[in-house]
Amino acid sequence: MYHKLYLYLVSTCILLFTACTPQGGAGRSQTTVQSPSSALPINSPSTCSITRISGAAFTPPAPYPPTPPAAYKGQFWYGTADLWTMLGTDGIWADLPKSNSGYTQKVFWWRQGYDAITEPTPELTVTGKRLDASAPPLVASKATNAEADFGSAMLVGVDIPTPGCWQITGQYKGHKLSFVVWVSP
Repeated sequence: MYHKLYLYLVSTCILLFTACTPQGGAGRSQTTVQSPSSALPINSPSTCSITRISGAAFTPPAPYPPTPPAAYKGQFWYGTADLWTMLGTDGIWADLPKSNSGYTQKVFWWRQGYDAITEPTPELTVTGKRLDASAPPLVASKATNAEADFGSAMLVGVDIPTPGCWQITGQYKGHKLSFVVWVSP
C-alpha cells in the first residue's frame, strides 16, 4: 500500500513539474496569441502627456459649482470661462463602448453664458488626433445641448478609431480648448 501511494505521489510531482517548466514539458511548445490592441498598455505610458489637474485648477463662474458634484468623483474642471470641460484625474478613458467606428465617448463642454434654450444646436466643433501613432481622426457628432443639475452644457459624442494617446480639441465662437487623454483598449 505504501508502495502505491509512493508511486502516486512521485507521478503527481513529475506531472506538476513538467507542467510548470518554461517549455510546458518535453515535446510541448507554447504559443502566445496577441490581438493588435493587447500590445497597448491599459495605463497611459509616460510618453503620453495626458492633461492633469494643475496646482491652480480652473474654477468656473457662477452658477456652476467650483468643483464637479460628488456624483463625478475623480473629475475636475479644465479650461477657461470661455470654454471648459470635465476631465478624469487619471486621464484615462477606459471601458468605453466599442463599435465599428471605434471607442465611443460623450464629451460635455461649458461656456459662461451658454444657454441651451436659446442655442439648442451649439456652434461647437470637436476634432481629435492620435499623438503616439498614425490613425484616422476621430469622428464627432454634431453638438447638441444638455441640461444638468448645475446648468446648461453642450454635448458631443466622439468615436475614437483606435486606442492610444489622443488630443481632443473643442472650438466654440472663436475659443479653442485642447486636452490629451489615453484611450485604453
